[in-house]
This record gives sequence, structure tokens and C-alpha cells, in this order.
Amino acid sequence: MPRLLAIGLLLMGGAAGAADIVPSDPANVVPLAVGSAIPTVVVQNPDGSDRRIGPGPLDRPTILIFYRGGWCPYCNRHLGVLKKVEPQLLGLGYDLLFLSADRHEILYSSLKEPDVHYTLLSDASMSAARAYHVAYQLDATALAKYGEYGVDLEAASGYRHHQLPVPAVFIVDKLGVVRFVYANPDYTTRISPDALLEAAQRVVGSH
Repeated sequence: MPRLLAIGLLLMGGAAGAADIVPSDPANVVPLAVGSAIPTVVVQNPDGSDRRIGPGPLDRPTILIFYRGGWCPYCNRHLGVLKKVEPQLLGLGYDLLFLSADRHEILYSSLKEPDVHYTLLSDASMSAARAYHVAYQLDATALAKYGEYGVDLEAASGYRHHQLPVPAVFIVDKLGVVRFVYANPDYTTRISPDALLEAAQRVVGSH
């Protein structure tokens, strides 16, 4: 059974890793810890303009969801099921932001899940994933395997870094402090809508 990388709420969390170290094994990723101030990152809107996230204080509490890209069937499925709790999360006052490894031009067109109207942002450079310590490096064998499945990571991202994020969720309070983290090296396993909603409710209720 895959090891769960990090799951924490409020005062619980693991140690943060070094932002400049990108492991080759997703099981060795150690996400930014609960209680950490979020870093300043710059990602791209679908039109290619920059969007800066962090540091705090923020206008609203924020949920950041890192996913691999529109080519990933598990990501499409997860984006689809999260529609179940999107109204409640927005009703709690959250900004709900999805950070993709895809380049900005294909953020929406690459998705197989219909009727997705989330705020999708491009982290094609992987700078945000590295800053949140959820990036990992693919080796030549892994790249070849993706190629066998018809996935061209360089075409999808526009970069040759050959990096992907471990799918992860960070819930951040209005002060810009991480209050909940979920990440799993098994990309087929994602946080459930109900678990995400429960965590979001507890964070808002405590801050």
C-alpha cells in the first residue's frame, strides 16, 4: 500500500523539505508543512498573464490544489468529483485555485472533464510545485513509459525539466499560513470531496 506523504490539520504537520531539492521518487517528496507561511509564487492565468500568490495576509482563505495536467485521467476524474463540494467551499469564503503542470494555452482545452469552470492556473515551470515541495523528477525510464501512453510532457508543459507535482492540497488561512496538507505519492489516490470539505470547515471554524 502506498505511503501517505502528508496529511495534517491545524497544529499537525510534518517537517518541510528544502525547496531546491527535487527528488526522483515521489515517495520522497515532503510537502510544505502545516504551520508554514506560504511562499510567494507566480503562476499564469489562461491568457498567459501572471498571477502572484502569497505571501499573507490574503483577501480570503485559499485552497490550492496541485494536479498533473489535463492529460491525466485521474486528475480529470478528481476535478469532476470535486464539483460536488465546490459551492460549499466557495460559500465558506475560500478562493479555490487549481495549479496544473500544463502550459497556460491548454489549461481548459486539454481537460476531458466537461463543464469545469474552476480557476485553473499554469505552473508549467514547476516553480510553485518546487516552492511547496511537491515536485519530483522523472527519469528516462518514466519518460519513456509516459511516451508509450501518448503523453508528451514537454509538449504539455513547454519545458524540458521533466518534473511533475505529487497531487496535493493545501488549505491556507487569511494570514497566509498553511493549515492543512494532503499529498500522496500514488497519483491514483486523491482526497475525497467530503474529506476536503470537512477540513476546510474546520480550518475556517478555527481561524
